[in-house]
Amino acid sequence: MKRILAAAAAMALLLWSVSAAAQEARVIKSYEDFGEYRVIYSVFNSEFIKPEIAQRYRLVRAKDRAFVNISVVKKEGGAHGLAGEVSGRATNLIQQSRPLEFMEIREGEAVYYLAPLRFDDEENLTFTVDLVLPNGDKEQVTFQRKLEKD
Repeated sequence: MKRILAAAAAMALLLWSVSAAAQEARVIKSYEDFGEYRVIYSVFNSEFIKPEIAQRYRLVRAKDRAFVNISVVKKEGGAHGLAGEVSGRATNLIQQSRPLEFMEIREGEAVYYLAPLRFDDEENLTFTVDLVLPNGDKEQVTFQRKLEKD
């Protein structure tokens, strides 16, 4: 009987640890810190942008298009994005690379950078973004995302 209880307890502990690991695996890091600055990055489907905003900035909305969004803020008290220089590229699993052409978007005091990107359904891409921070330091951020046509 003790063996059965011990086996059941071990199985419950194993299932709990697998569940905890799965929960942690779902967390996707979306920033890198460089000294006093934080670089925040995301990739989202272009259809998330409201039509009137897309029209104002001449952004194309479609199921096969996404935007890479980069913002640089001060780590302490950074309420809005800061100006810098941003360039980059997206590379697929067979090492085909395409440039990312970032445009600066200013809304009030906030500054952020968007790069349009066409993609295939369920495409895995590695993004490499080169930055010149407001203090002149050159940094690089690399991250991966799987893009899907929803």
